[in-house]
Amino acid sequence: MVGWLFSRVSRCAMLVLGALAVAGCQANFPGGGARAVSPDRAVAVAILLPYGSANAGDSVVAQALEDAARLAIGDLAGVRLDLRVYETAGDAAIGAAAATRAVDDGAKVILGPLYADVAAAVGVAVANDNVSVLSFSNNTSVAGGNVYVLGNTFENTADRVISYATAQGRNRVAVLHANDTAGNIARAAVQSAVGKSGATLVAAIPYELSQEGVFNAVPIVRDAVREAGANSVFFTSAYSGALPIFAQLLPENGIQPGDVQFMGLARWDVPSEALSLAGLQGGWFALPDQGLSAQFDSRFQAAFARAPHPLAGLAFDGISAIGAVVRDAGEIGPASLTQPSGFAGVNGVFRLRADGTNERALAIAQIIDGQVQVISPAPRRFGTPGL
Repeated sequence: MVGWLFSRVSRCAMLVLGALAVAGCQANFPGGGARAVSPDRAVAVAILLPYGSANAGDSVVAQALEDAARLAIGDLAGVRLDLRVYETAGDAAIGAAAATRAVDDGAKVILGPLYADVAAAVGVAVANDNVSVLSFSNNTSVAGGNVYVLGNTFENTADRVISYATAQGRNRVAVLHANDTAGNIARAAVQSAVGKSGATLVAAIPYELSQEGVFNAVPIVRDAVREAGANSVFFTSAYSGALPIFAQLLPENGIQPGDVQFMGLARWDVPSEALSLAGLQGGWFALPDQGLSAQFDSRFQAAFARAPHPLAGLAFDGISAIGAVVRDAGEIGPASLTQPSGFAGVNGVFRLRADGTNERALAIAQIIDGQVQVISPAPRRFGTPGL
């Protein structure tokens, strides 16, 4: 699968039957207002988590997010946040009711929920209360109005990878994507990044998400790359999807990574087995600042005697941003949350955009002899190369 939350496609996207469905979803979200707060008084922060879900894995993620949020609160200086936990069960209706109850209880801002469809419902439920929603989703189809997504988005990753590739002269891009909702969203993200960078998208090649579909796509990809004169191929799938098959069969069919630059939307170091794939040697992908990520992992491990879930850092980032705006702005709303300088996150600097999406600092890595080598470090502040 491409992306860690697109296994739960937003209901809004499903209803309008569009590949991105951004316009249809965002049109339902009124513009968000601000809530006045004071650093001298405890600020109530609601965190909406999928406790009570029928999916056992949701409770594991929920606990990790709650723990990370509490860890972040302990770091705040000169600000008091009163974190209040509300269960969503991973359900849109329950999440919306929980959000309404949280606002009635005095919450000035909502952190979470996890899933895109729940975030959409929560955003609508509290839009008229001037309450901002900092969702853990990475699905930009629900971003806008009073809803922000904290998860690293396809668009953000594609922008970073394509920008770097263009600077290296790899500016004729062929993109491979699954012919499903997530795949089409990924393709659109790459297409947008190509347009912004000045590169050229020479081919967009869909494939059916099955073993037979991927095998059948190989000669189509080969012919399209050759006929279009592509000098780079952008894979949108992850190791758990079509990536290993393409990495093996494309070189066997004459598309050599030494001649055409392979690059990806997913992390190619997760799982570590991906690093041994012969076809990915020399390939490029984006990842957060590994030094900062290691620091957070170590702190979380020390505090809770277990490794953090990969999404735990999002809750830490959300609390850090809320604490910063309470301390410096005296209000929580669009103006303070979208400040250009952004915020310091556990994986690097990030900032929220007016359209509800986000921008995160990422490094570019290359696989060399089965090892990850950073070839373009993640910027430490906005306005530096790569951001």
